[in-house]
Amino acid sequence: MTSIESVILGVADTAAAETFYKSAFGLDTQVRLRDADEPSSGFRGYTLSLTVAQPATVRGFVDAALDAGATSLKPVSKSLWGYGGVVQAPDGAIWKVATSAKKDTGPDTREFEQMVLLLGVEDVAATKKFYVERGLAVGKSFGSKYVEFALPSSRITLGLYKRKALAKDAGVAPEGGGSHRITIRGDAGTFTDPDGFAWEQATG
Repeated sequence: MTSIESVILGVADTAAAETFYKSAFGLDTQVRLRDADEPSSGFRGYTLSLTVAQPATVRGFVDAALDAGATSLKPVSKSLWGYGGVVQAPDGAIWKVATSAKKDTGPDTREFEQMVLLLGVEDVAATKKFYVERGLAVGKSFGSKYVEFALPSSRITLGLYKRKALAKDAGVAPEGGGSHRITIRGDAGTFTDPDGFAWEQATG
């Protein structure tokens, strides 16, 4: 069964980015950092999310990220599906923190339940087929709009979403070019998908 060990973010200043991710989200092993100077403009075509148990934890993570230098893209708010907010890290990565809970059951725990990587793709069905052919099993599928892969042993969940819809959800314009500045590290092998997202074999 395929699993994702970590995501590698291409950043201009690895020391500063490491400080940000530890301060904002308490992340170390799930997110790795690599020096990058490839041109990258606008929306990079993906978002990273932390799903948490309750609104207090959403506020805690978002406030910590803003205090550490992130920019607010969507302020924390209630919605039909729950409670959440979106920020952009100083390195350019977009992060969403969300919960399906509407009410707090206790204080902020500074813990997240799941980390989710959503790839914004041009053709969800074609990209789903590409990944299935490389051994990934589909967990949830909503036609040509959204796919989530079943990665039970993975530390990171992977989903596919239409690029324009993902940009709208993140609160940014869909236009962008150059490097995605992200590499997915797991046991599926080394390859590049139809939308230019690179995978790298984890060495264990």
